[in-house]
Amino acid sequence: MKPKNSAENENEEILRVRTPRGREVLGILKQRLGGSRMSVACFDGKTRVCRIPGRLKRKLWVREGDYLLIEPWELGGNEKGDVVYKYKPNQADWLKNNGYIKKVEEEEF
Repeated sequence: MKPKNSAENENEEILRVRTPRGREVLGILKQRLGGSRMSVACFDGKTRVCRIPGRLKRKLWVREGDYLLIEPWELGGNEKGDVVYKYKPNQADWLKNNGYIKKVEEEEF
């Protein structure tokens, strides 16, 4: 016999989502360029050529249309950046529902 509290918790899903901090920006992967580089349309209105840092190269696999967390470079930050995190589909939905990602049409990017 289950306690009453555990039955209520089964329906609730606790979701921890990494949000942008400091200089970090959200973006959508437009095109893979090869050599762990990619073109990312960021939500600050800029398109950056981003790379996957060496510590994440074998762990992080990305596809076109994925939502990413980008950290712009200090030098050349308007054109280049590093991929910090890749959002899973349910995390991307949470970001949309809570206003971090505006309603975006895929054709726009």
